[in-house]
Amino acid sequence: MDVRERVGWNVRRLRVEKGMSQDHLAYAAEVERAYVGYLERGKRNATISTLEKVAKVLEHDVSELFAIPPKNASPIAALKSGRRKV
Repeated sequence: MDVRERVGWNVRRLRVEKGMSQDHLAYAAEVERAYVGYLERGKRNATISTLEKVAKVLEHDVSELFAIPPKNASPIAALKSGRRKV
């Protein structure tokens, strides 16, 4: 797993733990919704400033986005579809 995939895995993990949609995270972090999807899939190189905004919305320190996933970690399950209360 390269660093982009690691950051993406952690963004998704923290977002799903909070029950937050990609749309909500993108809006609160002032980034495009598609960008959050690319970031979670490890397809974009995010700037430190963007990672800082995302971490702040997720209420974690930016260093948490670089945490190494456990060796037996399974993919993060998606949230149930549909509208969520914010």
